[in-house]
Amino acid sequence: MLIEKIKNELIEQKKSNFKGNIYHYFQVNFAYNSNKIEGSHLTEDETEEIFETNSFIPKSDDAIKLDDLIEMKNHFRLFDYCLDIIDLELSKDIMIKMNKILKRNTTDEDNPRYNVGGFKVVPNKIGLINVIDTTHPSEVEKDLDDLLKEYKKIKNVTIEDIIDFHYRFECIHPFGDGNGRVGRMIMFKECLKNNIMPFIVLDSDKPYYMRGLKNYKEDKMFLIDTIKHEQDIYENIAKEMLDFNLKDK
Repeated sequence: MLIEKIKNELIEQKKSNFKGNIYHYFQVNFAYNSNKIEGSHLTEDETEEIFETNSFIPKSDDAIKLDDLIEMKNHFRLFDYCLDIIDLELSKDIMIKMNKILKRNTTDEDNPRYNVGGFKVVPNKIGLINVIDTTHPSEVEKDLDDLLKEYKKIKNVTIEDIIDFHYRFECIHPFGDGNGRVGRMIMFKECLKNNIMPFIVLDSDKPYYMRGLKNYKEDKMFLIDTIKHEQDIYENIAKEMLDFNLKDK
């Protein structure tokens, strides 16, 4: 019941632009943490100001990259898109659309090496220490087709299936940039689609998340336990914020 209420309230509060509850909270929380994991310098307060007012007052003298601002706003749009297509079957087109939304109007969009709106054209890797090799650009579509085909065969998707999909998606690393943020948004979508408690990977847990990805082949439980910890956090906040019943007028 709680997961169904989370899903319904996120969608309804998005439609009504309702402030101060679960849609507002998780828009800001998700955008801040997912972008922070990738190196954004915006604070949580600044993220909320951008969401609420489409502007912000810097809290320090540190320079703010224009792309940080654009990608924060784009993440809000990406979250909305996720809610719009929450029950659709995952596809390559959805993945491409997610990446395009995230990278729209950034400097990467003007750089053909990033190929925004398509899959990567230049090889990439994950990390500098304990590097994860990723799929060569020429094999990306084939590997994604294989991944999606196997995933669609699963009759009752579990959180472990979604985590495994995420690991394999990140190993393919299909885009020039934005893979982590798109991958984490896919997990959020697929959790709600399959009646599984969603979650947000917190920046404070980034070391555990990255270690889980890098050691997944040897020990799947480290990443699984990290994600289940994030689920517990999300569930507790959702219970608190959704502790109400609307009466018909």
